[in-house]
Amino acid sequence: MLKSVLPKIKKSLLIFSIILAASVGYCFTPGMDEQEMLTWGNKCLTQSFDQSSDTKLKKWELELTPDAFIRMRKTYQDGKQEYFSFHLHRLTDMDYLGTTETGTLQLKTIADDIIVQTYNDKQGDLDSLATILSIPVKNMEPERLDSLQMVLNYFKAKNL
Repeated sequence: MLKSVLPKIKKSLLIFSIILAASVGYCFTPGMDEQEMLTWGNKCLTQSFDQSSDTKLKKWELELTPDAFIRMRKTYQDGKQEYFSFHLHRLTDMDYLGTTETGTLQLKTIADDIIVQTYNDKQGDLDSLATILSIPVKNMEPERLDSLQMVLNYFKAKNL
């Protein structure tokens, strides 16, 4: 009986090792320097953004900057643009609503600290402020979410 179970155990260990190795490359690691954290944070945001959540979206940009700003620009098929920007020192909380396959990342600020600008809107250009930036995301595993939060908190603390 042991001989029949042993190959299954070896196969399970191999699969576990592959998954573990892949997840380490998938997340922030504590030994990273600032540039690596910035690169990883931007890679995470870019790979996780769910463009399919809005069929009218033509292109988008989402960026964590070296001076700790989060910036997002959405351009729609009709030419309308929405631009969001805030400094991470105003970040109070990060929530995630959804499943690992699809959800919404909510970045919350102290008050109306998120600049929201619209351009080329049929109803006119508009400048306003918001407290929550909602970002549609996909494939957001808990480890990836925790790693992103660590990176954002690093840049928040660095720029206080």
